[in-house]
Amino acid sequence: MSSIDKLAGLREILVMDPKNSFARYGIAMELAGQGNAEAALAEFDTLLANDQDYTAAYFMAAQTLAQAKRNPEAITRLKQGISCAARTGNRHALSEMQAMLDELDR
Repeated sequence: MSSIDKLAGLREILVMDPKNSFARYGIAMELAGQGNAEAALAEFDTLLANDQDYTAAYFMAAQTLAQAKRNPEAITRLKQGISCAARTGNRHALSEMQAMLDELDR
């Protein structure tokens, strides 16, 4: 399935359910994979506005920001994600985000 087909399918889901976190995350990831950081970050922002506990979105948004050489913003997003991971008990995500934060915050 092509990236365009995936995006179309995920957008159809959002038409039916605008707050579908999984579909929104999938769109953000596809856009990031295409190198469209701004559009991906907009999707991550919308996702997190609707679902503050979607821990993976913080981490992937931070990675997208870091790849765009926007480290201060990536650090902020990682700190938000670490807080979310602690709140939701997601130790694996907390560990991954802490490692990335340590790397960026040197």
